[in-house]
Amino acid sequence: MSMRCLLVDDSIRFLEAARSLLERDGIPVVGVALTGPEALALAAELVPDLVLVDVDLGGENGFDLVVELAVRVPSVIILISTHSPDDFEELVAASPARGFVPKSALSARAIRDVLGDGGPVTTT
Repeated sequence: MSMRCLLVDDSIRFLEAARSLLERDGIPVVGVALTGPEALALAAELVPDLVLVDVDLGGENGFDLVVELAVRVPSVIILISTHSPDDFEELVAASPARGFVPKSALSARAIRDVLGDGGPVTTT
């Protein structure tokens, strides 16, 4: 699977660090968004293969954004957060997201693990 990625997070510092990390790992980041509306517009324009969405987008809910993205673009969506995967296990399972990766474990390998073998959708 191609891995052209859109990153969605309300922290510019995280977006810069994650972009650098993922691109160094071989995943091209084609766009970054700070808000839900910006993410929806960029996703429609860029049609990325993968969208990483922070669970907490400041005043916005990442889970709500995932639902909107899932009906608008044919991208694989993975939720990310600084919180423990246990905090969101049921919400992730009920969402259209493929899975969850903690920000502290974010890497191309963690993403591929979520996309891979049909095993657990949470990478720790």
